[in-house]
Amino acid sequence: MPYLKIELKKIIGFVCIMLLFFSCNNHFIQTEIISPNGIIKIVLENENKVFTYRVLENEKEIISNSEISMLQGLKVDVLKTKAKEANKTWNPVWGQFSEIKNNYNELEVALSYQGTSATLFVRMYDNGVAFRFKMNEVSNNLNPSFFMEYGLAETSKLFSPAGIKNPIEPIAIADLNKLNPLKDQLKMPLVIENKEHKFLSLLESDLVSAPGFNVINFKFDTERNKLTSKNDFISEEKNLITPWRIILLGDKIGNLLTNTVPLNVAAPNKIENPSWIKPGKTLWDWRVHGYTAEDGFKYGINNESYYRFIDFAAENNIEYFMIDDAWYTDVKPGYMEMSDKLDLDKVTKYAKKKGVSLLLYYDRRQGDYGDKALFPYYKSLEMKGIKYGFMGEKVPFTREAIQTSADNNLLIDFHDSPVPFTGVTRTYPNAITREYCHAQQDSRSAFTPKTFIRMALINAIQGPLDMNNGIFDISGVNAGTREKGPRKLNSLNTTVAAEAARTLIIFSGLVCIPDPPEAYAAKSDLFEFIKELPIGKWDETKVLQAKMDKYISTARRNGENWYIGSVHADGGTLEIALDFLKENKPYKITYYEDAENTDSKTNPEAYIVRSSTVKKGAIVKANMVAGGGHCMWIRPN
Repeated sequence: MPYLKIELKKIIGFVCIMLLFFSCNNHFIQTEIISPNGIIKIVLENENKVFTYRVLENEKEIISNSEISMLQGLKVDVLKTKAKEANKTWNPVWGQFSEIKNNYNELEVALSYQGTSATLFVRMYDNGVAFRFKMNEVSNNLNPSFFMEYGLAETSKLFSPAGIKNPIEPIAIADLNKLNPLKDQLKMPLVIENKEHKFLSLLESDLVSAPGFNVINFKFDTERNKLTSKNDFISEEKNLITPWRIILLGDKIGNLLTNTVPLNVAAPNKIENPSWIKPGKTLWDWRVHGYTAEDGFKYGINNESYYRFIDFAAENNIEYFMIDDAWYTDVKPGYMEMSDKLDLDKVTKYAKKKGVSLLLYYDRRQGDYGDKALFPYYKSLEMKGIKYGFMGEKVPFTREAIQTSADNNLLIDFHDSPVPFTGVTRTYPNAITREYCHAQQDSRSAFTPKTFIRMALINAIQGPLDMNNGIFDISGVNAGTREKGPRKLNSLNTTVAAEAARTLIIFSGLVCIPDPPEAYAAKSDLFEFIKELPIGKWDETKVLQAKMDKYISTARRNGENWYIGSVHADGGTLEIALDFLKENKPYKITYYEDAENTDSKTNPEAYIVRSSTVKKGAIVKANMVAGGGHCMWIRPN
């Protein structure tokens, strides 16, 4: 009977989106659109010619009556509606899933703002809602702006990222008017937890397909007493299309991280032959400068250092080696003066011989802004990708950089407070990752275990992150033996098991591990977990458990192999049920975990590696110290 009830709701729901209700004056009053599973509903209304929406789950209001508009202040009439449904699947070039289901009901609403036409698309998924406007003729005297309110319960808590800084402290919706708009800017993706402990995330997607729009801007409107968002149209074009404005829904906060709505609404892949786009792991030189190996060798910007990185990458099936800043001394359009510290041509030939691809940094502050000759030049150097630094929060430039790097078969990794182009990995999968977070040791400071969990549960919703996890020489970093490590000694509180787990937990198409080869070779049994990770080639991803500021446990599958990473800010035990394994099949499991004497402050490099066998239904007790971690590699026995 419950199944029959849901099916009936689905049928009635789709009928509702095909109907308009009229008053005797032939004015639009209300219509509804319901998710494919019949649980989520949007009610659209146009009372007093102000177009509004409400979101309900099982008839309980999640977002109260809220305005949505392209020409705020003008009265709007509804001319007609058209409904459709879709249920397809598609395959991303790389990602958290090898196949993604795109199942939605959609309502197309034709609007007239006092004679100016616009079309609103409302797309309903089982776990989210998306809105987009189109206008075919924008008059010169109009200033279109995608305006949207969010009628949230005042008792709800809001979490916001802060770019490359630590996320801001959680705040009640009722207290948003106390925020300093200059200091505490609200950024996407916002996360909302309501009193029923259900979660929403507010963000946008497919900005790459919306020329003329800047990134979404959130603020609290004290007059309306509501959270609002706005995108101004700053183009002189006569027609426009907006990004998709999205509301993600989840019973658990971890579900927001695996929600595919932002990818589903993004434009399909525009790269005709993406076979050259290969996600993977990369070694990186920048945080290693000043490290002295046991044989007395000191790492720096020179060929000998880079040969060591390349040798280790080749021996451990690491796809890339990234060379950071200071490899050049001067920049001209399409040309760079090489540093006399190294011979890049020799390094390139050595890497090619060893089967390792090179990624090369570029600091935009040292050259022409938006230099189109840069990308062909990098291609001529036989680089596989560019790490672009200090590009600024410039939407048009970022869009052009992604497209131009794709034209030159280059991966692009954005550094330092980039524009969060959510969904772009579907459209331009060469946009492999971005530092939309506080990367470990960036600004020469370390983040705390609690901050890691916040970024993993907030910042990561918008897409892949370049966070630089995987530090194995924790004691050396804390002792200040690196040239570019944290300025404050002993401020890096973590464990090696946690660092290994973080490389899995944080989704990225490029996992950048920041330590010297010797640090990984010295702990080769633990490094095995990172080495075996098939980065970006995941068939399935699950967030098993998560709690803000406390812990997160993530599982990813490639073929029949499962990889699980967990971390705990305060220390404790997570019971992980292996109910996703196949029935009656034995699996070998390797544990990489904190030891009894591990301490994230005083003994961070103690760990245990052990193996056994498991079957479906087994419950693993993952014990972790404060700031610690736990990893599992499970494969058929």
